[in-house]
Amino acid sequence: MKEILILGGGIAGIEAAIYLKKLDLDVTLISEREYLYIYPISIWVPTGEKSFEDVTISLDELKKIHGFNLIIDEITTIESLKKRVYGKKGEYSYDYLVIALGSGKVKHKGIEHTLSICSQPSKSLNIKEELDKLIQKGEGKICFGFGGNPKDPSNVRGGPIFELMFNIHHKLKKRGVRDNFELTFFAPMKEPGARMGKKALGMMGNYFKRLDIKKLVGKKILEFKKEGIVFENEEFLQSDLTLFIAAGDGHKVFEASDLPLNEAGLVKINEYCEVVHDFKKTPDFYNVFAIGDCAALEGPSWRAKQGHIAEVMAKNTAFNIKSVIEKNTEKKSYKDHINIMCMMDTADGAAFVYRDDKRAMMIPMPIFGHWLKKGWGWYYKNSKLNKIPRIPGL
Repeated sequence: MKEILILGGGIAGIEAAIYLKKLDLDVTLISEREYLYIYPISIWVPTGEKSFEDVTISLDELKKIHGFNLIIDEITTIESLKKRVYGKKGEYSYDYLVIALGSGKVKHKGIEHTLSICSQPSKSLNIKEELDKLIQKGEGKICFGFGGNPKDPSNVRGGPIFELMFNIHHKLKKRGVRDNFELTFFAPMKEPGARMGKKALGMMGNYFKRLDIKKLVGKKILEFKKEGIVFENEEFLQSDLTLFIAAGDGHKVFEASDLPLNEAGLVKINEYCEVVHDFKKTPDFYNVFAIGDCAALEGPSWRAKQGHIAEVMAKNTAFNIKSVIEKNTEKKSYKDHINIMCMMDTADGAAFVYRDDKRAMMIPMPIFGHWLKKGWGWYYKNSKLNKIPRIPGL
């Protein structure tokens, strides 16, 4: 039987392992963590609505349920032309390789003075700790922002910082101390969130005004300091707590690997998630795939990397690997599924955001939307554990 190796135990990697096992293939997943971290619902860890354990699933439990092999190791090098992968604990071979390692982060001067909801999972607990300190103090300045990557605009994470900001606003309001806090959103682009569409952008602007959240946008970030953020023209934004999501770029493992990369350091793939290499030097049996945040997506300028796109790529990759093994010509493309779709939580409700080539919309869902997103978190966790049936397309 062909041996399939998956690198990465995140949303994309787990989905690939589950679907490859459904096709009765021999699958081994390597992850540096012992759990799957559910990033879309981690926004509630800093506010205390969910515990850290609430947003994790044991990989060992998933392994037992779905039947894939599991190795806990940190990957250091990929030698794809030799069909070898190296980790801190061992060396691994394969017949087919699925890379789902996620992305690195654009390096900003002084980034150590910020905390991110989209970095290492433990940072969510650090945010909670620092937020609780400020609430105990009774006042402060909190700044929320995200950065860009001109080399690959699809790897920008704006939604989670908006959600975190709205949820922190709501918590401060419930505590009766919101008037003692200054909340400011910042970003280097002139219209952050523009990929959602003009209507959504206008609605977001009105929402900022209603919640009394200040904005500083369209100015390049020069440096983060303990006391705040320095922008171009030496403009300084004071901050007691800076929450920032850097844009994604190439994973550090790729620097010591032979994978073909784009300008941003992401793995080049075709529409079937197959890694695009120089086939003059590559053996015919290359068989390497990349999915999720580590892959360079093609598509419209507004394209964005999201969990549901990563899962589509994972399912399609499982199908495509099976097709290659059985020497079928049919393959599935991820390009047919490029869209933006999310439930942007505001703590007292949510807004359903959707965009594709034909339309862009943002539909407010007061109260109900918040519980709908929480319901999705419950569904995601329990469907992965086979405790409830999987709904097609979700």
